[in-house]
Amino acid sequence: MIIIAGELRVDPSQRDRYLTGVADITRQARAATGCLDFVQAPDPLDPARITVYERWESDEDLHRFRETPGPTPELPEIHAADVRRFRISGVEEP
Repeated sequence: MIIIAGELRVDPSQRDRYLTGVADITRQARAATGCLDFVQAPDPLDPARITVYERWESDEDLHRFRETPGPTPELPEIHAADVRRFRISGVEEP
C-alpha cells in the first residue's frame, strides 16, 4: 500500500479557490483503479494550509492515475509543499 501525505501552503485568500479547482481531480482519483482514498482538505486552524492524503493499493495504480490525462485547472500558486510517499508493509486495527 502507498500513502501520499503532507501539506500544501497557499495564500489564505486563495485556499477556497484552490480546493474548488481540484474537486474534479479528486473525483477522478477516487474513481481510479486502486485508489482507496484521496482528499485535499482545508486545515481547520491554519488558513494557509491544505492537508493532502492519498491511499493507493500499489505504485502501478498511483502511476497510472498520475499519467492519465485529466482536468488541468488554473490553480492559485502553491507557496510551499511538504508531501511524502510512504510504503506500508502492514495494516493493523488502531
